[in-house]
Amino acid sequence: MKFSLLTLATVLISADALLSNPVSSKAGVAKDVDRAYVTRDIKTPDPVPVEGQQAALELMKTGRLYRYNVKAGEDSVVSLCEEEIAKYTGFDYCVALNSCGSALMLLLKTTGLEHGQKVLSNAFTFGAVPSAIEHAGGKAVYVESNMDHVISVADLEKKLIANPDCNHVLISHMRGKVADMTAIKNLCDEHGAVLLEDCAHSLGVRWGDKHTGHMGKACAVSSQSYKMINSGEGGFLLTNDAEIAAQTAVIAGAYEGLAGKHKMVPGPEAFGTKPVDLPNYSIRMSNLAAAVVRPQIKTLDERIEKYNNRYYALVEKLEAAVGDHIIMPQLTPGVTQMVHDSVQINLKPKFTEEMIQEFLDECIAHGLPVELFGHKSNARNFVNWGFAPAEDPLPETADMLSRAVDCRMPLMWDDEDFDDMANVLIESMQVVLAKHNVE
Repeated sequence: MKFSLLTLATVLISADALLSNPVSSKAGVAKDVDRAYVTRDIKTPDPVPVEGQQAALELMKTGRLYRYNVKAGEDSVVSLCEEEIAKYTGFDYCVALNSCGSALMLLLKTTGLEHGQKVLSNAFTFGAVPSAIEHAGGKAVYVESNMDHVISVADLEKKLIANPDCNHVLISHMRGKVADMTAIKNLCDEHGAVLLEDCAHSLGVRWGDKHTGHMGKACAVSSQSYKMINSGEGGFLLTNDAEIAAQTAVIAGAYEGLAGKHKMVPGPEAFGTKPVDLPNYSIRMSNLAAAVVRPQIKTLDERIEKYNNRYYALVEKLEAAVGDHIIMPQLTPGVTQMVHDSVQINLKPKFTEEMIQEFLDECIAHGLPVELFGHKSNARNFVNWGFAPAEDPLPETADMLSRAVDCRMPLMWDDEDFDDMANVLIESMQVVLAKHNVE
């Protein structure tokens, strides 16, 4: 809640006046200036709808939680969920899995990645992406990301030329932000590389007239708690390629003739001897997870509209008050629908490392945990991927990460909570700038 709204005079208060106020030694908070506070939990996930709760309870009463434990002629809950996700995203085939990380790993394994082969991917992404590359037996080679938080097409071209033995490009749509996928597809075709898309953050995001994921040969979607659909942990591999779909179903656990119990995989002619030739990792999604996901698919568009309206209102406030001090990431032309379930802000170079830390401290002291992508402990910072380290410098990405801050926008908050969020961000920035006499 906001204990006392800033008056216009307070917003415009001079740096000298702010500096004359006593500050706390912990976070530099001006004691004599009224401040906004956030009292809601930033980690609040989207709840499971009542329909999903009831479906899960009924399923538990039957005990049929196993993905293939259905009577003859019936469809499992997970098969119905796969059908609905495929319909929403526009794909022919879908296999639900225990995590998006598993889906990413299978994207690579089912498209011919051999042990030790290189995979080009964003230098700015979550650690699960290089982890999936490592899991599939590949070697990650990182491509620069820019101030719009998307992969650099120019650096991708350089890396494809420098790595002619690289046959895979895995593009991560981090925080739902999509690079120029037409240019990327053209580069991959030119260099004979398989294009794959990590759509963990981009469920609901559209490139041109299609859902994200269609520029690549296959894609992965997440249902982890902080994504647009929440099963705690989960993921989906989506493709129009029958061979990829058949391999995925078998590796996920369709041994013997169990592929026949899927709805969203190709017919028996695509499976051949795969149940004997391929390993069974037993990683298909359970019926219980699918039961809580299904009703959330129905409300995606409604929730996307709510997220976006709140985001644009928040950005309008930020740009009006502190627009001279920040750069908001811009959408790539070609994105026809975005999903803004979080906000990212690039602090301008006038913010020193010390000032950035003070800004973060100010925010958290007023109830708003804001994360710096470049923090030494952030799993989105490539320097923290010791299991798959970058072998070449990535100065453009490092610079962006050092000044890019990130904050969730929980759906269950009320509109006035986002007013508080805006005010905490604005006031925290103003206090730090005033303290350092920076205009």
